[in-house]
Amino acid sequence: MTTFDSLPDDIAALKTALIAERAARIDAQAKAASATANMSSAEALVAHLKLVIEKMRRELYGSRSERGRKLLDQMELELEDLEASAAQDEIAAEMAGRAAGGTTLVPAHARAKPVRKAFPEHLPRERVVVPGPTACACCGSSRLAKLGEDITETLEVIPRRWKVIQTVREKFSCRACEKIAQAPAPFHAIARGRAGANLLAMILHAKFALHQPLNRQSETYAREGIDLPLSTLADNVGACAAVLSPLADLIRAHVLAGSRIHGDDTPVPLLAKGKTITARLWTYVRDDKPFGGPDPPAAVFFFSNDRSGEHPESHLAGYNGILQADAYAGFNGLYEPGRAGGAITEAACWAHARRKFFILADIASKARGKKPIVVSPIALEAVKKIDAIFEKEREINGLAIDRRLAVRQEHVTPLVKDFETWMRAERARLSRHAEAAKAMDYMLKRWTAFTRFLDDGRICLSNNAAERALRGIALGRKAWLFAGSQRGGERAAVMYTLIQTAKLNDVDPQAWLADVLARIADTSQLRLDELLPWNWATLKNQAALAA
Repeated sequence: MTTFDSLPDDIAALKTALIAERAARIDAQAKAASATANMSSAEALVAHLKLVIEKMRRELYGSRSERGRKLLDQMELELEDLEASAAQDEIAAEMAGRAAGGTTLVPAHARAKPVRKAFPEHLPRERVVVPGPTACACCGSSRLAKLGEDITETLEVIPRRWKVIQTVREKFSCRACEKIAQAPAPFHAIARGRAGANLLAMILHAKFALHQPLNRQSETYAREGIDLPLSTLADNVGACAAVLSPLADLIRAHVLAGSRIHGDDTPVPLLAKGKTITARLWTYVRDDKPFGGPDPPAAVFFFSNDRSGEHPESHLAGYNGILQADAYAGFNGLYEPGRAGGAITEAACWAHARRKFFILADIASKARGKKPIVVSPIALEAVKKIDAIFEKEREINGLAIDRRLAVRQEHVTPLVKDFETWMRAERARLSRHAEAAKAMDYMLKRWTAFTRFLDDGRICLSNNAAERALRGIALGRKAWLFAGSQRGGERAAVMYTLIQTAKLNDVDPQAWLADVLARIADTSQLRLDELLPWNWATLKNQAALAA
């Protein structure tokens, strides 16, 4: 230990000692920093090894311990689709029989159905008494005597409060002619069903909007003391799909009547012979709001087991308006001049093109990696130029067609021409293998489609309307894993059509479905359009104002 008395009196010696001490301190700080770095590196290595070990454990043991449960889940999903398909076919056959003016007898399918149990006694009962007749329907006599009553129980739900509604139909006997008079049986959304319209709407909304498979819903209801087996829920879904299909057809006709629509698709795993294949859900969206159109927005969905170009040909048969989409090759046949019914006008998506440049210029994502940050200056400049165009387009969103064209001619067209001139000059200096060159070629090869919006105020700058319609499906795939069958995928397309269209019109899908299911059987085909989301909302508002 150095003391004051041990220090040398000579100034030169003091300087030497001070320099030595400074050197020792610097060396100690360097060693401490090195130790800290080593510790951080060790912690990172431990975290990495833990991750590797966890992955190895899943590979070694996960398939064995989870295989049984996965197989059960697959079997439950297959059963769900089969049950729903059977119920859908029954209802469709009955509807066809009624439409023909007669009665069609549909034999019960040979599947084991659970014996109906009485509703739990702990549920409160609400009696709705249907007024009996005041006169005999046979002879007109008013001398009626009550014989008894028939009670039909319907399980209904008022947000998380379960109850059984007892609809009482009193029987009367005519003292004059001994004939029995009684009010007709109450209407159910599903023939011979016991689920109320609100309950059915909740099941459909949970499955197709909240992405909760029916087996999980059944487990949730069981925890609340309600026995609703998977087969019963599947019957309800299939029957509702058959009942609601006419509305989906009306929405499809409305979408394809638009002068400009958006189109896109997303992959959906499809269960096939013990494995999954990549199927597709397609959507076409009509949204006239960007150019001030008065018609309501809507979206229609289709399901296919592959991505063949024949599917959009089938979906858009007879359509010859404007299709705003990405550069998927399957759409190319739609743009051919010799196409039956007339060629569809192609409008490219600037958001897709921007994304290709943005990937090369995304500093934030590159900074997260360990590799040195390499940002393409050309791609960064392209993003800035495209963003300037988008900024001007935001200012005219919702304006009338002529006003949009005027602003575009004055402000947007010069930006687009400047971008094209710059891009062609830069492309001439790049190798064809350069990533930025590929992004440029994507646009330059389709430049007519990319610039068509400058001469048509109906066309948007991007295809984001279709991408937003598919966003919920992309998020839900992690929950429902795969479609159980081709029929299940087609049924999902019908329900997505209904739910997404309701959302586009700012209508609560569950409330709308509940009201529609309660009224659709009593609504004639000529007035079915009154139940479409935009008309339904208008009528509801008018009724509220009148009240």
